[in-house]
Parts: sequence; structure tokens; C-alpha cells
Amino acid sequence: MTIAVEKVLYTARATADGGRDGKVATDDGKLDVVVVPPAEMGGSGNGTNPEQLFAAGYAACFHSALKLVARKARQDAAGSTVTAEVGIGPINSGAGYGLEVALVVSLPGVADRAVAEDLVAKAHEVCPYSNATRGNIKVDLQVA
Repeated sequence: MTIAVEKVLYTARATADGGRDGKVATDDGKLDVVVVPPAEMGGSGNGTNPEQLFAAGYAACFHSALKLVARKARQDAAGSTVTAEVGIGPINSGAGYGLEVALVVSLPGVADRAVAEDLVAKAHEVCPYSNATRGNIKVDLQVA
């Protein structure tokens, strides 16, 4: 199923030069980083990589969604965190590469684990990154 945006509110624009061994920068200059393959994939590891950038974006976006659903449910999201772990590896017997994600959520202000798990599940329905990845890659939701 394709998700259609009803009205674009903002468009981010970034340009890569050199792929995984080059640089990526946004058109407004707020992000300008060297990207290199991680040491685990034969690179120097002396820079960031696309998986780290994806993890940072997903974690920030999911945390905003979590705070929104917690506020609506009148639950305490103070001190909460989201850690995104993005893994990359071969798929289809080495014919390409794929990603998988684990989202590890800490909600110290929510004592009832079932309530915390419900908030995380609801945030997963709201988060644009979750909506973009749903049905495409494995996303594991964990309450710490």
C-alpha cells in the first residue's frame, strides 16, 4: 500500500557526492558531513555513514511521535528516550543489501509496562518514519 501525503508541509533536500565514501549536505547548509563506510564493512570509519544518519532521524522522529501520543493519553513522557539501532546486511543470497531497525524506548515516567508498550505501539502508527518503513523492513519495538 502506498501512503499519499495530503499536503506537503516541508521538504528536506540533501545532496550526496561520492556515495558511501564522500559527503552529504543539505541545501540550507545545516548538515554537511563526510560519509565513509564503517570499519565493519571495510571502510575507515572516520566519518558518519548513511545508517547512522537514518538512525538519528528515525530516533528523533519516533520520539516526537511518542511524546505526542503520551500527551494525548495524559501519560508522563518526561525523561523518555528513543534509541534507534539500524542494521545493514545482505539480502537475497547476497544480491543486494537491506536494513532492519530496533527502536529501544525508555519511558521512566510510565510505571505500567502495558501502558508503555501501548504508547510505543501508538507512536509506531503515528511516526512518519514508521509509516515509510512499514511492510518494507523489520522494525522491532522494545520497551526498556
